[in-house]
Amino acid sequence: MVNRNGFASLVGALVVAIVSVACQKSGAPDQSSASAGLATSSTSSFAPAKPSAKSDGRPVIVAFGDSLTAGFGLPEDQCFTALLQRKLDEKGLRYHVENAGVSGDTSAGGVSRIDWALGEGPVKFLILELGGNDGLRALPVAEMKKNLAEIIERAQSRGTTVILAGMEAPPNLGEEYTSEFRQAYRDLAKKYKLTLIPFILDGVASHREMNQPDGIHPNAEGEKVMTENVWREIEPLLLKN
Repeated sequence: MVNRNGFASLVGALVVAIVSVACQKSGAPDQSSASAGLATSSTSSFAPAKPSAKSDGRPVIVAFGDSLTAGFGLPEDQCFTALLQRKLDEKGLRYHVENAGVSGDTSAGGVSRIDWALGEGPVKFLILELGGNDGLRALPVAEMKKNLAEIIERAQSRGTTVILAGMEAPPNLGEEYTSEFRQAYRDLAKKYKLTLIPFILDGVASHREMNQPDGIHPNAEGEKVMTENVWREIEPLLLKN
């Protein structure tokens, strides 16, 4: 788990970022609820086109999240979804990864666009990475949990397997809030029988050498670590299928 003191220093930068303007994904539904937060600035982030589950016949993995998924501040080929695709190809696992990340998104914003992200065709796996911006704003954990549950239920109703990416709330919000926030992901994973990535930024958050100058978003090296955090949990599911 991330070092508490290191994470606390990261929080200062995050709080500043929360007042910045979020980048929006072209073609996505209106995201007024995602107008600020984790990782935002005037720099454009990767804005992928609408997922197409039938693009090339391979089973689809949709990465659904905020700026951490969108690959904020990085070229498309350096974000974790591109690295995940490369790893799949190298190992001969025929899956197609779609990036459905929107910088600044919240769990409420995710509810409003999950059907769009899943598209019309079948999606085999959904990597759900949301909640970080809820925590930065100290939004009620119960509301975040409810929103994530709705996203999970909608995905599962389509036969999609959900991999839940856990996040951590800023420690300056108090032990009660941070504990409740962390536990929300574990409760959801248990209730819906999901594979859980305990903390998607493990080994990245609070490590300056793994982050961009803003101290918030992973740099190219940080994206590699984040990809490994995802890969560690998703590989057994891919091999099983």
